[in-house]
Amino acid sequence: MLYNDAMQAFSEDIITERLCLSRIRESDRKHIAPILQNKDVMYAWGHAFSGDEVDRWIANQLRRYKEEDGLGLLAVRLRKDGSFIGQCGLTYQMVRDKKVVEAGYVFSDKAWHKGYATEAASAAVDYGFSKLSLPEIWAIIKEDNFASMKVAERLGMKPCDRIDKVYKGRTMPHICYRITKKEWEKPDAES
Repeated sequence: MLYNDAMQAFSEDIITERLCLSRIRESDRKHIAPILQNKDVMYAWGHAFSGDEVDRWIANQLRRYKEEDGLGLLAVRLRKDGSFIGQCGLTYQMVRDKKVVEAGYVFSDKAWHKGYATEAASAAVDYGFSKLSLPEIWAIIKEDNFASMKVAERLGMKPCDRIDKVYKGRTMPHICYRITKKEWEKPDAES
């Protein structure tokens, strides 16, 4: 367990002004598939997902809840009508030889440019620091994903490293962003 809290992460919904974040269920496939199978949404992965890849994605989130301290991506729905607009949460990732917690997200293109990614990621980061007492949270972003870089910067994250990820035989340069609990609690303090 990376954090000291005895609770299981994300065992309760996270509610923001406009959003509700909750654990993904298998029944969410009908909402997740169109997002992951949209090539415009999945440009950071370099391809739209097949049906089998969607099934593996969902199975991996459900596995994470059981095997990775409850961490994983959460379903993001609009509070006003329950519409499923994307996924956001905290997951374990490797940066070089270090296991880190990353704030990650993927949203329907219909939900872009409305501040939902920032709102959801901010809630996930706040949860990580306030409920799980994490010391730091990362964002690992493909070097041409400028929208995600802006989200990380809005969260107060700063670039701290560059790594290459190999996905389906392709090397993809990524920029690593990070924020510490202290920086989150005092966003105007010098780091």
